[in-house]
Parts: sequence; C-alpha cells; structure tokens
Amino acid sequence: MGESVSTATPERHLWTFLSNHAHVLVCLDRNPDVTMKEVADQVGITLRAVQTIVAHLVAEGYLQVERKGRRNHYTLDHSRPLRHHLEHHTTVGDLLRALFPTSTPSP
Repeated sequence: MGESVSTATPERHLWTFLSNHAHVLVCLDRNPDVTMKEVADQVGITLRAVQTIVAHLVAEGYLQVERKGRRNHYTLDHSRPLRHHLEHHTTVGDLLRALFPTSTPSP
C-alpha cells in the first residue's frame, strides 16, 4: 500500500524557496528604515545572521547604508543582477516586483 504524504505545519518548515539573503532584501525593500533586530524577527534568523547578510549585500553593491541619527536607512540597487548563473539575467528589482507586484517601486 502507498504511504500518505505528510504536510508540514508552519512551525516545521525545513526549507523555503527563497534564501535568507532574499528574505532580508524583501524586508529592507518594504521598510528601508527597519532595524536589523526587526529584520531578524521577521525572517526568523539571528541578529548576527542579518548583520552578515547586510555586510554581504553592501560589499557586493546591492545595498547602501546611510546613517540617519541613531538609525540606518537602507537603499537597494534594484538594477543589480541576481548572482546565480541561472538567474543572472534577472535583476533584484525584477525579483521584488515578481514577489510583490503592487508594492515594489520601479528602479
């Protein structure tokens, strides 16, 4: 007899279709003045992981950080291509518009 396929509950997701880097991009695009702690809470990763991802994005030119008082303001470069060779023809802006067509600004 065939076994039934079990569906995972939201608490048991072991993987997602998007990476933590993409999740951080989404958070920063939605709210450029968000704190890293808030991003960590939204993505479900540690503050240190968010700091590492932000450092990667800044180092590769996907993200600029501007200090405004006691907070940071984040600006994404929507024109940057995605990094994997299967997706290099697609930009960050294309990805964000595909995920959130009514809320993502044009580059």
